[in-house]
Amino acid sequence: MFRIVAIAALMSLPAVAVAQDKQADAGKPPERIRSVTVASGQKCPEAVGNEVVVCNTLEEPYRIPKKLRETKKSAATNSWVNRAATMDEVGREAGGLPDTCSPVGSGGQTGCALKLNQQYAAEKAEKKRQESVIP
Repeated sequence: MFRIVAIAALMSLPAVAVAQDKQADAGKPPERIRSVTVASGQKCPEAVGNEVVVCNTLEEPYRIPKKLRETKKSAATNSWVNRAATMDEVGREAGGLPDTCSPVGSGGQTGCALKLNQQYAAEKAEKKRQESVIP
C-alpha cells in the first residue's frame, strides 16, 4: 500500500513543480491553498487559477483507529457476578483453603497446577478474542 502512495506522490511531483514554477515566475503568493482528502484510488483535483492543491489520501475513511477501538475491562464495567467470584477467590487464597495455591494453610499448595491451567486457558481465550477483533 505504501508503494502505491509513493508512486502516486512521485507521479504528482511534476505537476506540483510546474505549478510552483508558474507562481515563482509571477512573483506572487498563491491566492488560495486548498487541502483535499481523497480516498485511495481517487485522483487529486486540478488546481484552478492561482491556487495550490494539497492532496491527502485516506486509507480507511470509516474506521476508528485501532488504538481507540481496543477497550480494556475495568471494575466499573465488570458484572457483579465476576466481582463476587473475584472476592470469593481472594478470600479462599487468604484462608489457605484447598486448591488455592497459597503458601498459607494445610491444603493451599494443591491448586497451583489448576491455577496455571486456568491462567493458560484465559490467556489463550484472550489471544483468540484479540485476533477476532476486526482491525
